[in-house]
Amino acid sequence: MKKYFVIGNPIKHSLSPQLHNYWIKKNNLDAFYDKKKLKEDEVGDLISLIKQNEISGINVTIPFKKTVIPYLDKLSPEAEKTQSVNTITLYKNKLIGHNTDTEGFKLAIKKLNFEIKNKIILILGAGGVVPSLIYTLKNMGANKIIISNRTRGKAEILKKLNNEIEIINWGNISPCDVIINATSIGLNENDEMNLKLENFGKNKLYFDVIYNPRETNFLKIGRKLGNLTENGKYMFIYQAMSAFKLWHGIIPQIDNKVIELLDND
Repeated sequence: MKKYFVIGNPIKHSLSPQLHNYWIKKNNLDAFYDKKKLKEDEVGDLISLIKQNEISGINVTIPFKKTVIPYLDKLSPEAEKTQSVNTITLYKNKLIGHNTDTEGFKLAIKKLNFEIKNKIILILGAGGVVPSLIYTLKNMGANKIIISNRTRGKAEILKKLNNEIEIINWGNISPCDVIINATSIGLNENDEMNLKLENFGKNKLYFDVIYNPRETNFLKIGRKLGNLTENGKYMFIYQAMSAFKLWHGIIPQIDNKVIELLDND
């Protein structure tokens, strides 16, 4: 039986096992998928188990998307450009790091029928999935990408990789068409952003990469202010679909049961 894991810290909120195990069962695969909470000094040992054929693949979530890179032999073009890995495979005894977050985000935006081209995007946060968002938004023709992070230094690091992005201090207001929450603020129901979102105006797209809980306070406020809102559910599904294809050579079906699995948690 093949074993797959998602690693992160925190990891309790992850619904990856429910989704992947549903697809595994539906496609009659001899495998199972679980989640592991790790400390940073445990990451390398777990990855090494892939070459020992004790694990067949790993998904990576915060805060390890960059941590895993030194343990890998090669990166896909998307992972190389973003310096962010969320899926690890073994090919010809080489550990390959992939980034399926880019595809997941692109497909989620397309599902909304929202046109990114020529839009001004404000991203809240500078870690985890943000390099993937920047990479995808640039490829989709965004006019300007603005980053605001509570720790400005982390945003400055991103600017070294993407010189064209603009940085504003946390709490500052900047004209934009799309506001993306890419922080971990919202994983807990009582989390507050301490931002005056009402000052951004109406008719924006509020996108939260968090999918569990379904509606963070960021999205609640955005909806009450009269904006289009979307959580990270479909981004999560589409990135998982891409990872599943990499591991099993199968494009899994996104049916009503998949949606129910995520909506019921």
